[in-house]
Amino acid sequence: MLNMITHGAETDRPPLIIVHGLYGSARNWGVIAKRLSDERQVIAVDLRNHGHSPWKDSHSYPELAADLADVIETLNGPVDVIGHSMGGKAAMMLALLHPEHVGRLLVADIAPVSYTHSQIQFIEAMRKVDLMALSRRSDAETQLAAAGVDPALQSFFTQSLDIPNKRWRLNLDVLADQMSLILSFPEGLTENWTKPALFLSGAQSDYVKAEYRPQIKSLFPAARFAKIPGAGHWLHAEKPREFEAAARAFFNANFD
Repeated sequence: MLNMITHGAETDRPPLIIVHGLYGSARNWGVIAKRLSDERQVIAVDLRNHGHSPWKDSHSYPELAADLADVIETLNGPVDVIGHSMGGKAAMMLALLHPEHVGRLLVADIAPVSYTHSQIQFIEAMRKVDLMALSRRSDAETQLAAAGVDPALQSFFTQSLDIPNKRWRLNLDVLADQMSLILSFPEGLTENWTKPALFLSGAQSDYVKAEYRPQIKSLFPAARFAKIPGAGHWLHAEKPREFEAAARAFFNANFD
């Protein structure tokens, strides 16, 4: 079972599941999860090979979706879901393969397409960190800076450091091995999901291009699209208040 961080108490509204992106964790979403928990219970999860969840030898989207379905079966489902980047692809697969578990879906800055850019350079940078020399997160940030990692990402990556045990809470070997699957999205899907979906993007990001909309609409016919001005791919971290407001508006909207 995936590790979960629960915010708030059960209400008469569906629980909200938050699914982080590559190299992230449930902890990254703590502020937004806590704010949204004023209206319903919010549960942030660590995906496999991340955070405190189990490490596995594979990392495909059908498997990630099945992991999420296992979590939802322990709750008073169906649930609403927010998924960012890799977590957004996992959330889309959950809706397509386990539609009974999902009421509304917010996909943050990702599309159901294969991307050509790689994230492997960040694994290489994390592998170069001398874990035995660390006594605090800032020590690792200094080493990541020397490897050319942007300051904002330094802070983000080091949230997955286990300083006392001198290890990363990321299965770097498997994530590197499975990178082609992570960057892709399963093809030939015959399912579609007709419930409300919001594809929320950063206005300065190029992850959700206009030419991707036909593919999105083929899988999610009720999809709506919105952008957060001034935000890039990490829209929830760059513009947390605006992200929170957009999420509330979508999940509270009357689509009947």
